[in-house]
Amino acid sequence: PRPRIMMYPDAMRTTVSLDQDVVKAIEDLRREQGLGLSAAVNELVRRGLGVHGHAAPAPFRQTASRMGASRVPLDDIGSALELLEGESHR
Repeated sequence: PRPRIMMYPDAMRTTVSLDQDVVKAIEDLRREQGLGLSAAVNELVRRGLGVHGHAAPAPFRQTASRMGASRVPLDDIGSALELLEGESHR
């Protein structure tokens, strides 16, 4: 008979039947990396899905474009508001 392993991850709790080769792979990974049962199972499932470990998000890249000279005075906020919104900005 196949061994049954109870798992209690955050998202789901279930009982699964595992083949002996899968049990061995889990035990080997736990021993090699010092992982708990859930961490080892999750890692092996991710590998099977083609996602090794937690994928790091792509680094943020800010792009900038040249916009030419400012048409609004940037050193005088009052003048800029008056130009953009009229005298009603007060």
